[in-house]
Amino acid sequence: MKSIAPLLAYLAVGIGMFQMHSAWGALLGFHVVIVVSLLWVRPNIPIAVLFKSTNIKWIFISVLLCGSSGLGLYFLWAYFGPANDLSVQIESLGLTLTTLPGFIAYFALVNPLLEEYFWRGYMGNATNGFYIYDLIYAGYHALVLIGKVPIHSIIFALTVLTFAGWLWRQIAREDRGLLAPVLGHVAADFTILVAIFWKV
Repeated sequence: MKSIAPLLAYLAVGIGMFQMHSAWGALLGFHVVIVVSLLWVRPNIPIAVLFKSTNIKWIFISVLLCGSSGLGLYFLWAYFGPANDLSVQIESLGLTLTTLPGFIAYFALVNPLLEEYFWRGYMGNATNGFYIYDLIYAGYHALVLIGKVPIHSIIFALTVLTFAGWLWRQIAREDRGLLAPVLGHVAADFTILVAIFWKV
């Protein structure tokens, strides 16, 4: 199942983005795949690990470092921003200025919990070095970005996200819990989406 679950996650995002043309469809499909996969295998990882931290310094490091993502995107928008009109792209995925705040709230509060338990918990590894699932975690984001930002932006995003996957694994290993990665993930998702919202 470990080799199949990421493929199904990619498929769900692809169908949501390219067949349904729906941000909600891609996100909810992705989450359904994660939840069903976890229910199927029932990993021996307590849910409580999502709320465990042994040293607050890891929370500060994770939140401060990852929370700078949105700030960086905002100030580097001219270089990494969308290839076409952003508001048109947002609307083409079924989002409007009215519905975007709800999407941001769900994405920033629910997505980090599911992703961290799946990618750093179930799919995780204690190695200090590069782990293929760091790249696989980053890769599905490319499906969201294809056709929407320049190719150099996609390559940059994949590089940063691979590093983020690696970093969150290291923090989880050192801190013996997933709370710091979850909160860093929340900070990254929230600040990036707020930066996008301000640019619409």
